[in-house]
Amino acid sequence: MIDIHCHLEQSDYDKDRQDVINKCRNTLDAIITCCANPKHLKITLDICKENKGFVFCALSAHPEYIKDIDDIDNYIKLIDNLAKERSEIVAIGETGLDYFWIKEEEWREKQKQMFIKFINLAKDLDLPLVIHSRDAVEDAIKILEKENAKNVVMHMFGANQLTKKVVENGWYISMNAILLKSKKHKKVVRNCPLEKLMLETDSPWLSPDGGRNDPTSVKIVAEKIAEIKKISVEEVDRVTTENAKRFFRINYK
Repeated sequence: MIDIHCHLEQSDYDKDRQDVINKCRNTLDAIITCCANPKHLKITLDICKENKGFVFCALSAHPEYIKDIDDIDNYIKLIDNLAKERSEIVAIGETGLDYFWIKEEEWREKQKQMFIKFINLAKDLDLPLVIHSRDAVEDAIKILEKENAKNVVMHMFGANQLTKKVVENGWYISMNAILLKSKKHKKVVRNCPLEKLMLETDSPWLSPDGGRNDPTSVKIVAEKIAEIKKISVEEVDRVTTENAKRFFRINYK
């Protein structure tokens, strides 16, 4: 199994980060951690360097932080240069739109501008995109389509009315433990072909038991997907793992 979306750089792991990663080695094939804040770039890269061949990363700027980013063009140039040198950088993300935290129209427009810049960066680097679209799914999809984005995974996607469109566009959907309690996310999994699904945790958040989450909980997500689709957990594991390997083009040890 592969957790394609977590946040190992978060302070929740400061006391035992390497212990958590070592525990994950017992059950997972690989982890992709997402650097959502430019302030966390160094720690993200250090985690990957110290766990080469097991932990990979996606780099970007979460739309939630649009008000905190002073020079997005300079940050994009930095990611561009790093991605050309370091094989552990396997995606651009999470990027996109967030209308839950950002209400002002002016700042939403700035989110869109930043989003387009990251889409173009992913094209230039030939890397896939990891998309955040909280309360902004329709606008995010419109921008992705307008910019002709091809290699896309919709993170924690819950807009079932748009599941068909996502699949028709050839994009993927990743799902985490929100699936245990959310009816709309269950409908997405039911209607999305297994060949277009991948597993994630968004840890340290969204724990199945209410505590701190970690990447090993992808097993619980896989079990729920198997239950919804009435197939074996082994089949979910096999297909979603192959999906992740192909989509992110990762070769793990």
